[in-house]
Amino acid sequence: MTHRVSELTVAESAWFKSSYSSGEGGECVEVAAHAATVLVRDSKRPAGGRLCFAPEAWAGFLRMTAER
Repeated sequence: MTHRVSELTVAESAWFKSSYSSGEGGECVEVAAHAATVLVRDSKRPAGGRLCFAPEAWAGFLRMTAER
């Protein structure tokens, strides 16, 4: 079964910001895990669109950014 990102419901408590994010209103993203999906949203527009990644793709992204 395929879910559209707009159909996924994630508790607000599941979302978290990077420890590198400041509380001064800069550009931040929030991440939440949902079953077999990792969701990413704009912290300033939480009701806006979300990006949806397979866990393997997200893990690859994190590995790539850690190498920089």
